[in-house]
Amino acid sequence: MILIRCMKLVLEESPVINVCFRRASNYSIAAKERNVLFDQEKKRQFQNIGRIEKIEVNYKGVPKDAVLVMNKGISTPFNCAQHISGMLVERSALASVNGELWDMHRPLVEDSELHFLHFRDTDQFHINKAFWRTCSFLLGATIVNIFKEEVSVKLHSFPAPNVKSGSFVYDVSLNLNDWKPSKDELRVISAEMVKLTQSQSQSEESLKIERLEIDEELALEMFSDNEYKREQIPSIASSNNGNKIILYRFRDHIDISRGPMIANSAFIGRCTIAAVHKIQSDDEHIYRFQGVALPRGIMMNHFAYSILEDRARKLNPAWFSGKSMRVNAAAI
Repeated sequence: MILIRCMKLVLEESPVINVCFRRASNYSIAAKERNVLFDQEKKRQFQNIGRIEKIEVNYKGVPKDAVLVMNKGISTPFNCAQHISGMLVERSALASVNGELWDMHRPLVEDSELHFLHFRDTDQFHINKAFWRTCSFLLGATIVNIFKEEVSVKLHSFPAPNVKSGSFVYDVSLNLNDWKPSKDELRVISAEMVKLTQSQSQSEESLKIERLEIDEELALEMFSDNEYKREQIPSIASSNNGNKIILYRFRDHIDISRGPMIANSAFIGRCTIAAVHKIQSDDEHIYRFQGVALPRGIMMNHFAYSILEDRARKLNPAWFSGKSMRVNAAAI
């Protein structure tokens, strides 16, 4: 077995955590290549804008309604918030553009009526779903960097967010036959997700979550290292307008999701990775990682939060997109 030593924490007889150093693995090489392609496509799309056109954005909300003249295909709801109020910049996690949910860093493409959503809204349904979806995405970003190099890690997918289920989820392929993480290992994974998303030394720009639409061919090239993503891409493309694939990027982590997601990871507050359940799909070793989190600024006492943690430990029944799924009945 492998001994893990980091920051005075020793986890004995574990194949898992390597939080002192980032994985020097095939994944990290593939991630660099994905980022190069992401940046190239982002630059190409920007250059294709051509002559800059103006659009009118009618903002509705506090501190007061406003009319803004912005740049079509360039300006985002976040830019609009910057023109209106520092308070909106600080608290707005999601936007509504002409009645459609819209990422804060997604460019506006036409004259718009704009509303901002935050975590103390009266109706929190949509922003809570975006928060849960973002937590799954960021859980994937955490998982790919926490394992020892000899552990093969391939992200499979994460189901549509369902806040009522009690946990956000990511399904991951690991070449581990019967791994049952200890409480200490789960605590370390939780701490690593918090560290990734809430680094005080990072600027807000480095914590933002970017969105990019690409075509199917480029998506297949970007995920050439992951057979699960490649298998899913044609189906995803066929279900989207224009056969497009929607990507999200946080730092150097890129994944597929229909979105929307919250503006940046700084909105993630208290967070616990509560359980890992083994899902057996044919001869593959698929593990379902489950967590629970609160938005930043939402306070809850220890007892109440422990109830949420207990609920998050129960197997999330969300549909698994792989083949015939069987779940190990043993509680983890």
